Amino acid sequence: MARMTTAERRGYQMICGDEGAMMVIACDQRGGMRTLLAATPEDQAKIGTDILGDTKIDIAAHLARHATAVLVDPLCALPQMIDDGHLHRSTALLIGLDDSGYDTTPEGWRISKLVPGITARRVRELGGTGGKIMVYLRSDTPAANFRNLQTLEHVIQDFASEDLLLVTEFLTYALPGEDKAAFAAATPGLIEGGTRLCLDLGAKLLKIPYPGTPEACANITAMAGEVPWAVLSAGVDHATFLGQVETAMANGASGVIAGRSLWKDCISLDRAVTRDRLATIAVPRLRELQAVIARHMPRP
Repeated sequence: MARMTTAERRGYQMICGDEGAMMVIACDQRGGMRTLLAATPEDQAKIGTDILGDTKIDIAAHLARHATAVLVDPLCALPQMIDDGHLHRSTALLIGLDDSGYDTTPEGWRISKLVPGITARRVRELGGTGGKIMVYLRSDTPAANFRNLQTLEHVIQDFASEDLLLVTEFLTYALPGEDKAAFAAATPGLIEGGTRLCLDLGAKLLKIPYPGTPEACANITAMAGEVPWAVLSAGVDHATFLGQVETAMANGASGVIAGRSLWKDCISLDRAVTRDRLATIAVPRLRELQAVIARHMPRP
């Protein structure tokens, strides 16, 4: 397995808490955030990057302030999040490289996209502690992954050349016409297979979907070796996610990089409402997650 350099290790330490685990607030969504802020496609289209930026700034200032780090995209809230003093000095910053949405091949394979012009050097210029790349993978269908693995390999090499921390994320997906029950049954194996693909390309820090079972979590931990992995929330409800995190942490996960399960019912076009809900709903949820994580981390 690829090992972190000293500089990458320092970046990793900065996105972890005192107990050595990640508790990162993800708010790099764009299209998904618009669907939460407005009900119809017409109203969603009226939500510009300025409104998204304000929402992300509020999440950073009023929720991520109580976590270890925040993950944002490079388009909506940067550099003003830093330049205008909204990001607390103790909150580390991860910057996402992946663009919103994906392209689709005639076979129904998803092709990941990157935000133009966002390189490791640009992440550093924007004040990032590190970057994050997300690709779609179907580990049982090699031809579906060729272009995405090319993208991932290029990004991993770019960040290595800058000696900058990179979080590697992948999502899996159902193929056209695939039975829902069959896909659900295959998901633990697909997540294990996707993890292997990322590790083989040199990923040093993983953000992955909940693997589905304690056995799959343990398998990923054994496969990853010294490579830490964080579980993402995929927008499930908070109670469900707490149970997933409990299982993941009990079987070797190193923390959480999560967003919608914490704040999806807290954001509003009224910023006063957003700030109030973040404080009264999202922060208590965060505290519950932190308690789960702390139970499974060795005391410093």
